Amino acid sequence: MSGVQDRSPFNRLISALEPWLDQVVIVGGWAHQLHRLHPSARQLDYKPLTTLDTDIAVPEKLPAGEQNIRERLLSHGFAGEFFGDDRPPATHYLLGGESSGFYAEFLTPLIGSDDDRQRRRKATIEIAGITSQRLRHIDILLSNPWPVQVETATVRVANPVTFLAQKILIHSRRERHDRAKDILYMHDTLEIFGARLSELQQLWRDDLAGQLHRRNSSAVSKAGETLFGELSDDTRRAAAISAERRLTPHAIRQACRYGFAEVFVKV
Repeated sequence: MSGVQDRSPFNRLISALEPWLDQVVIVGGWAHQLHRLHPSARQLDYKPLTTLDTDIAVPEKLPAGEQNIRERLLSHGFAGEFFGDDRPPATHYLLGGESSGFYAEFLTPLIGSDDDRQRRRKATIEIAGITSQRLRHIDILLSNPWPVQVETATVRVANPVTFLAQKILIHSRRERHDRAKDILYMHDTLEIFGARLSELQQLWRDDLAGQLHRRNSSAVSKAGETLFGELSDDTRRAAAISAERRLTPHAIRQACRYGFAEVFVKV
């Protein structure tokens, strides 16, 4: 599994989630790393961005089975850390206690009213024993995930089109550092699948574009210009994050602008 960080904590998590692997989707930074294992991926000569947390998208309806997810996590060495004032409280599931650094976080689509009181009331939900945060645009990531073989397990990861589209739609709401890191995620995803942009375009045309609200579909289609039409401070910070690769802000901007224009055509 060349190019992916130490997998032992991740493998422990996958083992705990084994009964639900056909229903949950790995998203975020670990999905980006696992993209490199897909048959369509190019072999790159630099390491992927790494992360200590694993984001897992779960549907709102998920059967618990003989054990629920929380019980499985506890039996595999994870412990819940609660934070915030929501009920149930938002939870990180840390491996080996606070000293490990590796943790899992569960995310579920937030659908419905944008009213602030309604959003706060629906910020978290208990699913199969675990607390999952409800967030906008997680439903995108649950759409048409790609299977990837990890050791002896097959996991489902957000496909590169949904991965990129979700990054676009949440970009303006992200913190400054996260925006820069997300731009590097976008750039590297386009490099990983650079030889398959026509296939990604077809996936956008045939699958995702029709699922999005017209406003969101338009925002994704225009992202090449709105995010990369001019050189931004976020792109400059993305280049600084990748300093050892000697990527210039101009190179990141050009690659993303071209890739987005190829993949996210107006439908």
